[in-house]
Amino acid sequence: MDTNTPTDIYMYFTLYGILGVDEKAQLLVTYIWLHYWWVNEFISWDPVQCGADKITLPKEKFWLPDIVINEFMEENKAPTVPYVCLYSDGTIHDSLPVKIVSSCNLNIYTFPFDIQNCSLTFNSYIYYAMDIKIFSGRSAELITELSKNVMTTKGEWELLDIAVLKKYVNDTYDLYTDKIQYDITVRRRSTMYVVNLLLPSCFLITVDLFSFLLPPQSTDRSSFKMTLILGYTVFLLLMNDLLPVTGNSIPLINVFFTLCLALMVASLLETILITNLLCCTADLPPVPRWLKVLVLKILGFIVCMPRKKKRKSGMCPIH
Repeated sequence: MDTNTPTDIYMYFTLYGILGVDEKAQLLVTYIWLHYWWVNEFISWDPVQCGADKITLPKEKFWLPDIVINEFMEENKAPTVPYVCLYSDGTIHDSLPVKIVSSCNLNIYTFPFDIQNCSLTFNSYIYYAMDIKIFSGRSAELITELSKNVMTTKGEWELLDIAVLKKYVNDTYDLYTDKIQYDITVRRRSTMYVVNLLLPSCFLITVDLFSFLLPPQSTDRSSFKMTLILGYTVFLLLMNDLLPVTGNSIPLINVFFTLCLALMVASLLETILITNLLCCTADLPPVPRWLKVLVLKILGFIVCMPRKKKRKSGMCPIH
């Protein structure tokens, strides 16, 4: 009734499911049930006289707040709810499902043990803080508890916490826009990635390590190492779809795979070098004395290599 009095909008949502995360496009897909409350001073009745304190009417008959989500990237494809609930004191309750495809700055450096924090910012599209003020209808702890209880999707991501932050943003002409921000913290379930990525890679690098027990002069050792490298390369190609792709940073697990492949190639080169030394040393000149001293005495002492015991020379009797 007074244009100088702002309309208070109370809102909260319940997170029903985390549908997916697109690391390449930096998107978070969630499904929520959104609730709004506000008071329309022009609507009221006597519940005793009318026989009801609550009725349901179509939305197009009433003024609705133009609350938008700033991080929204696609059209809401959830079913529409054409009705609002009116109470006798003028309170209007609007609830609707929303499928949110929101932008989120994802950090996948610690993949698959990463924790992501994505925000949903609600504010009016054309009204300023002098016209509309937005408040959280429930505490962050209660929203988190309700969301965990009703969440039906048990996929790759697990909900950790939902925090609420009240914000005032200075807009043009020194006018402020009232905003409320919900920070959603989710954690990736890493069991599948540990079983499918890390354990096979560790098994292959362990087999390559134990291949040093094979005789170096045997040709089976080098062919065995080449087969391991080929198998590890095929493993990386098959598991490439499980690894996230983004332009911001390289996951640490990619560095681990590259290091494992580099160690396998280095072990193959070492086998080739040793085989060449064993097979071609007959045509080479004797080792210089300074190199013997450097390797056997100085380097041997540094790596704690035990020294060879000298045999006692004796005179053989002549009969």
